[in-house]
Amino acid sequence: MATHLITGSGSGIGEAVARRLHERGDELWLVARDAGRAKELAGRFPGARTLVADLENPDRLSWALGHQALPDRLDSLLHVAGVADLGAVGELTTKTWNRTLAVNLVAPAELTRLLLPQLRISKGHVVFVNSGAGLRANPQWGAYAASKHGLKALADSLRAEEHTNGVRVTSVYPGRVATPMQVRVRQQEGAAYDGEKWIDPQSVAATMLLALDLPRDAEVHDLSVRPGYSGG
Repeated sequence: MATHLITGSGSGIGEAVARRLHERGDELWLVARDAGRAKELAGRFPGARTLVADLENPDRLSWALGHQALPDRLDSLLHVAGVADLGAVGELTTKTWNRTLAVNLVAPAELTRLLLPQLRISKGHVVFVNSGAGLRANPQWGAYAASKHGLKALADSLRAEEHTNGVRVTSVYPGRVATPMQVRVRQQEGAAYDGEKWIDPQSVAATMLLALDLPRDAEVHDLSVRPGYSGG
């Protein structure tokens, strides 16, 4: 039975991959932003452990985790949580920049730092759910794309540093996915939401499991996932 720690398991891609791992009997540790959310996740995934930690405040993550029980070893650390606030560079405030970078980049870096000992013990796997915006920046997406470009750099550096410790690192770059975040993004874009046009979160979860379940003689560095043709 493998042990996984997951952020963003309350909805979308995070919920989909947590569900898949839970169904096959793996041990889950789920990060929640507050006690209420933790209770909700524990009810949704019976037997799972929860950790309360606010990703919007990375400076407090060490303190928060230091006051809670942690797994002795980790087979994977799955960074799925993220935020997306759109706007032109000439209009974005420092509040938006700081929140975006905190949740999408600094918190994953800090969680990884804090949990590397457990990952090294099991020669585990760190998976960063990035975005197509981590490879290409479009208008109105400056803060989000910058955070995701930074996340790619984090993953690439971590991979090079931890290779000799047996820790594998994978970045997954989905296109638009039918998630609650996508609903909010479409509202910000002033456009209609049509989930049938986007990738099902289960499909992204399947690509993550592909990387996780790969035999130890290989490592997937980068996976791009784009909407497929679903027309008649």
